[in-house]
Amino acid sequence: MSLSILQKRIYTSSLLILTVLLIFKFNAILVYFLIILGVLSILEFINLTNKINLNRYILILINSFFIFYVFVYCVFFFFFSNIEIFKLILFILLFGCIASDIGGFVFGKIFKGPKLTPISPNKTFTGSAGSLILSTIVVSFLSFFFINTLNFKIVLIALITSMFCQLGDLLFSFLKRKANLKDTGKILPGHGGILDRLDGIFLGIPFGFLALIILI
Repeated sequence: MSLSILQKRIYTSSLLILTVLLIFKFNAILVYFLIILGVLSILEFINLTNKINLNRYILILINSFFIFYVFVYCVFFFFFSNIEIFKLILFILLFGCIASDIGGFVFGKIFKGPKLTPISPNKTFTGSAGSLILSTIVVSFLSFFFINTLNFKIVLIALITSMFCQLGDLLFSFLKRKANLKDTGKILPGHGGILDRLDGIFLGIPFGFLALIILI
């Protein structure tokens, strides 16, 4: 990765984190961003699947499922964001997903090592471990700081969140590989498209939240 792309990635990441903080503070901004990100994600997904050689009916089924999933995801995210404790939990999981992505990128670049899967050649075992480690640290710290809770269950929830973040990332990497695309879009300098950033979050938060409901 060139220095200019890395700089763009850092600037964009900083702006995205600032945006997340604004979304946490103001529910009105949350609504706008859920709509915008939801619509852009759907458009990118449809563009992605249309480039894959699929049966027409299978294509319609996959696109319809994704549209339904994004709609339900956004509705539930907004609903639980109106309940203070659930809002804290959602954003702790969100930062856990962000940490998982950063940990995978940083550890993978620094330590390299054997490839994780042919689906995504840039993914390594050390990167995957970095995702788990940094996500666990961030979720544990935020849980202790904001809700005064830190135990083995919190660590397990963080690990599950990170694992499903990575699974979501791999799923979309597989689709991009099938579509012969590097990124789902170009709207985020240094990152690609909206789905390139939300792929892991689309699975990480729901399964992390589900793990919390089951374990706590």
